[in-house]
Amino acid sequence: MLRFSLILLLAITFVSAGCGYSSHNYMGGNGMPAVTQLSPNSTPAGGPAFTLTVDGTGFGTDALVYWGTSPRTTTYVSASKVTASITETDIMNAGMVPVYVHTSGANSNAMTFTIQ
Repeated sequence: MLRFSLILLLAITFVSAGCGYSSHNYMGGNGMPAVTQLSPNSTPAGGPAFTLTVDGTGFGTDALVYWGTSPRTTTYVSASKVTASITETDIMNAGMVPVYVHTSGANSNAMTFTIQ
């Protein structure tokens, strides 16, 4: 019985070792997404709609730019650049808005966009 238990334990160990996510990179070799720059990074309150350019790394074709907690219409440019449509309503009031990218099931760091 002890020998069977030992064999079963070893079998479970070998099978589960190959099932972990740590041995796979699901970001297509890019690692976790990261935002490095917003352009522009500020705008006057009450201004016109504009296109926000988000530079960084690890963006996939499924990338979505989040303006605060809401996704915005996003265009994938490359693994290091996406753009998002920011509406007049988004910038009606002065304040700070966190901007991040969600791609391949992961969120990037957030950068702050300033509405003056």
